[in-house]
Amino acid sequence: MDTIPSICFAKICLVILTGSVAAQYDPRAPEPLPPPVGTLFLHGGGHVSHEQRQKFTDLAGGNNAKIIIIPTADVTTPNDPSRILDWRACNPSKVQLLHTGSHQEASRDSFSKSLEEATGVWFSGGKQGYLVSIYEGTPVIDRIKKLIDRGGVVGGTSAGAAIASTPMLIFDRTQVGFEFLPGTIIDQHFLAKGRLPRLLAALDSHPNYVGFGIDEATAMIVRGRKIEVIGDSSVTICFQRTKYHDQLVRTLKPGEQADLVSLRRFAHSRLQEPLQSKPIQPPKVTQGTMMLAGGGPLPKEILNRFVVASGGPNARIAYVPTNEAGEENREEAMLKDFLQSGAGEAVSIRARDRTMANSDSFCLPLQRATGVWFGGAKAWSLVDSYQNTLTHQSIHRILENGGAIGGSSGGATIIGDCLLRAHSLGDAGIFVEGYERGLGFLKGVAIDTHFTQKRRLEDLRKVHQQYPKLLGIGIDEGTAVVIQDLTAEIVGNGKVTLLMPAKDGIPNEPREYRSSLRVNLNNGEVVR
Repeated sequence: MDTIPSICFAKICLVILTGSVAAQYDPRAPEPLPPPVGTLFLHGGGHVSHEQRQKFTDLAGGNNAKIIIIPTADVTTPNDPSRILDWRACNPSKVQLLHTGSHQEASRDSFSKSLEEATGVWFSGGKQGYLVSIYEGTPVIDRIKKLIDRGGVVGGTSAGAAIASTPMLIFDRTQVGFEFLPGTIIDQHFLAKGRLPRLLAALDSHPNYVGFGIDEATAMIVRGRKIEVIGDSSVTICFQRTKYHDQLVRTLKPGEQADLVSLRRFAHSRLQEPLQSKPIQPPKVTQGTMMLAGGGPLPKEILNRFVVASGGPNARIAYVPTNEAGEENREEAMLKDFLQSGAGEAVSIRARDRTMANSDSFCLPLQRATGVWFGGAKAWSLVDSYQNTLTHQSIHRILENGGAIGGSSGGATIIGDCLLRAHSLGDAGIFVEGYERGLGFLKGVAIDTHFTQKRRLEDLRKVHQQYPKLLGIGIDEGTAVVIQDLTAEIVGNGKVTLLMPAKDGIPNEPREYRSSLRVNLNNGEVVR
């Protein structure tokens, strides 16, 4: 893991920091893992069509693909050379068999050297228990996992799909699989053999896992966080009953997509008390200052106010961008804007993953910071990187010490208890499963941005219906809310809309507030 030395703030300093399953769920378990770097191509059994083989080959590099077939699960005719003819019809650069019936031979380093140059590995169907007995704990599996890590594609049909998870289903029991896709349980021949009960039974001991049931003649393709389905049937996505939620079973059909990280996070969140059933704290900033901006170009007035709240000429501001491509230019511009607005120092910090965000070295700049500003756009990226990490705790302490926390667009929505529009695969609406909670710096609120410009009043009403105890805040572009104690001041060019928490089950009508007004967030009254 990357480490960094102690960092001093400079007049302008751009520091981009990138860098056996338990039977019962452990509530201390970490947040869901990031998606695989490479691709998994999991086929539910039955006929594997030429189009599906061609898709696998294309993912592995097309005419440059180097594919290795592992037929070991087929205990009858594993070495039948005719089994690679269908793959040769897809015109890869190279295709070959890799097989042994001996764990000892599979353990020899020389046996699986060919995997080091492979771009794709395919496991044939058969007996997954036998397959695991031969290869578990050998260099074969280590090299296949490295292939995934370098962006290759690994797939298989029937038993070759079942081995991708741990636990691995075999008859009506589970055992260790190869765990190419952690946090999941894979079943195959799903609808054809009526296997929903056994998948749900396997999830009993792993309610924080996602169950995937892949039907025959169908493939589930996982590329990064995106899941897609091709073939004749469907993939069934299963979540087991928890203390707070019933079983949930849904179908993903060919042509449809899902988000692996969102599904993992959703399984994890179902073990927690739902936000709407918890006592709601008032949106009170007892120490320091909170600033929520509605997106779009930020007027100088807003930046000046944030710098003043962070200490004026003594302000040391940490800018936290998302992990979007091309974000570097925006980082440099934001740092210059803060300095031109009177900040003494500025730094940009970006965690490549949760491991980095949990490191002491990454949090060093935050020990000196007096203000933190979250970049806009991809709110889900900020959740993935920082929620419940050491960085998250460090930013809380800045506010507790009288500093300032702010953000614009997605960087503002992330500040509240309830998170809106955290969709990674296009516009999935207001609520996104697995991303129900923000970073919670400001309690008791749901924040929406670009409010008038994108006509989001009806959306805020829907939020109010879902979470009637929360204060709904809609902020226009070029506008910000500055909150101290229970008072919010409107700054900028547009307006702010509030939907006060419902009382006795009766919803309130929205109230609009213009720039320069000060509002009591407890009752919505203008402060004179």
